[in-house]
Amino acid sequence: MTPALKRRMAAPSVDVQIASPLWDTEPAAEQTVRDAIAAAATAVAAEAGEVSVVLTDDATIRTLNRDWRKIDKPTNVLSFPAPETPAGEKMFGDIVIAYETLVRECDEEDHVFGHHLAHLTVHGFLHLIGYDHLTDSDADAMEALESKIMIAMKRPDPYLGRDLVRGDH
Repeated sequence: MTPALKRRMAAPSVDVQIASPLWDTEPAAEQTVRDAIAAAATAVAAEAGEVSVVLTDDATIRTLNRDWRKIDKPTNVLSFPAPETPAGEKMFGDIVIAYETLVRECDEEDHVFGHHLAHLTVHGFLHLIGYDHLTDSDADAMEALESKIMIAMKRPDPYLGRDLVRGDH
C-alpha cells in the first residue's frame, strides 16, 4: 500500500473539547464522539484529516447559531466546515453539540443519550464533508447514510418508526 493511500484511509484525528461542566455527567461522551466520527469516515471513505468537536451548552450554541445563522435559539448541533487548504493534512472543520438540547430531545423522543449523541455527531460530520438537507432529495440521501452508519455502529436507526420532520439545523 502506498503512503498516500495509507494517509487517505487513516481515520480522522478528533480533538474533543468539553466546554461545559454539564457534560461531566456523561463520561462516555468523548469516546462516543470519537467512535461516531470514525464510523462516518469509514462509511464515506473520507481521507485522513482533523475534526474538532466542542461539547457545550445551550447558551453557547445559541450565540453561535445567532451569530452565524441569524437564528436566535439553541439547536442540537452546528457544523463549521474548514476552508480548503492548498497542502498538508485536511482540516474537516468543527462540530458543536449542545448538552441541554440533546437531553431535551432524548426525553421528548425517547432516545438513549449515547445513541442520540452518536447520531448528532454523525450528522455534524456529514455536514463537514458536504452533505446537507436543504432539499427533500438531499435530506433523504443524508438520512439514509446516517441510518447506514448508525446501524454499522450497532445503534438504532434514528429515522426508523417516526414521522420525519425536517429540523432547522
